Amino acid sequence: MPVKLSIIGTGYVGLVTGACFAEVGHQVICADNNPAKVELLQSGGIPIFEPGLEDLVRRNVAAGRLKFTESTAEAVAGSDVIFIAVPTPQQPDGSVDLSFIEAVARDIAANLTAYRIIVDKSTVPVKTAEKVTDTIRRYARGKVDFDVVSNPEFLREGFAVEDLMKPDRIVIGTSGPRPAAVMREIYEPFKAPVILTDTSSAELIKHAANSFLALKISYINAVAAICEASGANVLEVAQGMGMDDRIGRRFLNAGIGFGGSCFPKDLAAFIKISGQLGYDFRLLKEVQRINADQMERFVAKITDALWVLKDKRLGVLGLAFKQNTDDVRQSPAIALCQRLLAEGAILRVHDPKAMTKAKAILPPGPAVEYVEDAQAVPVGCDAVVLATEWPEFARLDWQQARHAMVAPLVFDGRNLLDRAQMESWGFIYKGVGR
Repeated sequence: MPVKLSIIGTGYVGLVTGACFAEVGHQVICADNNPAKVELLQSGGIPIFEPGLEDLVRRNVAAGRLKFTESTAEAVAGSDVIFIAVPTPQQPDGSVDLSFIEAVARDIAANLTAYRIIVDKSTVPVKTAEKVTDTIRRYARGKVDFDVVSNPEFLREGFAVEDLMKPDRIVIGTSGPRPAAVMREIYEPFKAPVILTDTSSAELIKHAANSFLALKISYINAVAAICEASGANVLEVAQGMGMDDRIGRRFLNAGIGFGGSCFPKDLAAFIKISGQLGYDFRLLKEVQRINADQMERFVAKITDALWVLKDKRLGVLGLAFKQNTDDVRQSPAIALCQRLLAEGAILRVHDPKAMTKAKAILPPGPAVEYVEDAQAVPVGCDAVVLATEWPEFARLDWQQARHAMVAPLVFDGRNLLDRAQMESWGFIYKGVGR
């Protein structure tokens, strides 16, 4: 049975969640306090690149199941369940800035006139549901009944629509049966296992899950260092490990380190939360250190081969933090470019989707040239660096690229290319852990 829902915040999580809920038949209002973003969405555009999302939004707007507004009051009045999906940025000390959550809770309280379920969809520290509950009680204009639920998201950028439409589990943290029944109804069309917990457990599940995945990445990057020192191949090691179903192959891809808006922030937040609760999570601190070291190891590999980077022309393939997204927040590819620029290198860069957003961080100029055609990136370069694992980079005409380069050096920071094939074409190929 369709449920009337509102989503406060139309970022990666909010917009995908709203569009997918509408796709399965719910009536959805997406609210955002950015007038330009709302106007863009109302006109049929979307502010982010996410495979499949644009068609999903347009189809459900046309069907009348999805609409956009700047008004929190309209969202609260027109829905039975309100999802909070606003940013929770990292602060300098590693903790999470909850000011956006608090502001939305106050707005909801100011417009609450009848029973509503308020759902924390943003990634938040443990006990946030209790704080949201206290805030709404404090600022509500009258005695109004409501429930607060924790419903963490597990969406991968670049695969978010697929992840929400075919989830491997739904986590619902609640203190009572009334909101649990409604939440089950909302998610029933997705045919996924539902885990019912208390709100604190639900909040910790998200941080614990992302921190564990970050740990897997840092672990295989540490193994990659041993592979390089011993002459082993990390791809074969990862394959042998991953075939053990207790371990699994996913997230065992060595490279230049993890980034993006989730893993670094959630890892730092979990360390901070643990410390506040009296536990020094030294294991996760080491995960952070290995991740930072991995970038330095890769830059050292480039420097060792080229000796002096000043005035060297380097082609960089990839700027987004991963494939299938235009998100450059905490992107290892951007960090790598900044390190190379600090050494005096001149860059020719390309990304299939992220160049517009990257220009705000790496402004075009004499030292940074944005190249529209990936095939043209190697022209006149002393080396090419592959920094994001876009599949199309593996399909470039690398033989043509070889003849366009000053020197046949390729640094593959994602182990995307076939080493034997590249060497057969005359390249000096340097991957990670190979």
